[in-house]
Amino acid sequence: MDIVISEKIANIVDSFNVGVIEFDAEVYEEKKIDKYIEQIESEIKNNIDILDVVNLDIIKNGRNAYKKFGKDPSRYRLAVESLYRRLSKGNRLYRINNVVDLGNLISLKSRRSVAVLDYDKIEGNILIRLGLESDIFRGIGRGKINIKDIPVYVDNIGPFGSTTSDTERTMISADTSKILLFIISFNGENNLLEELEYTKDLYEKFAKGKNFKTYII
Repeated sequence: MDIVISEKIANIVDSFNVGVIEFDAEVYEEKKIDKYIEQIESEIKNNIDILDVVNLDIIKNGRNAYKKFGKDPSRYRLAVESLYRRLSKGNRLYRINNVVDLGNLISLKSRRSVAVLDYDKIEGNILIRLGLESDIFRGIGRGKINIKDIPVYVDNIGPFGSTTSDTERTMISADTSKILLFIISFNGENNLLEELEYTKDLYEKFAKGKNFKTYII
């Protein structure tokens, strides 16, 4: 599988990079993750006001990139910003399964949008490009979303994820056995290697992860 970032994205935001990790894993409920999630839930609830989320380092880089792409970041929020806003209001994360829950934890720790995808549901190579008016995109639990002018992940079938939301087609299920995970950076390769290593460690520990392949594009 080849993954390519479109020239248009690179020309508008030259600091757009993606940390990629491919690996095998097992999907199950893992209560041992809860203490890590509860810790960061508490930290955000007690230390970050919802009005301050838009100015947080790294999240602000993503919002500025959305503006350059021509998208209102307050109307079409980065996935990670939505997580931070939820926790800053005192709400908790939804618990789905170990693979998805770890993706949320990584997103909160890195302040980047993280896509956790079923590798085997992706057809062919992947192009990361800006969404088009003609793209049809239904986010998980959100219905149809206007993805025009935000980064989307596209395979031979069509868009299956974005920096705002992923789709049901490639979401993690009980039958998932191979994972493709993106860590989206709008401020270059800063800390991406460390974040990929952190990701690898978590999935080894809590999802029986193995056969890892990591790289940055």
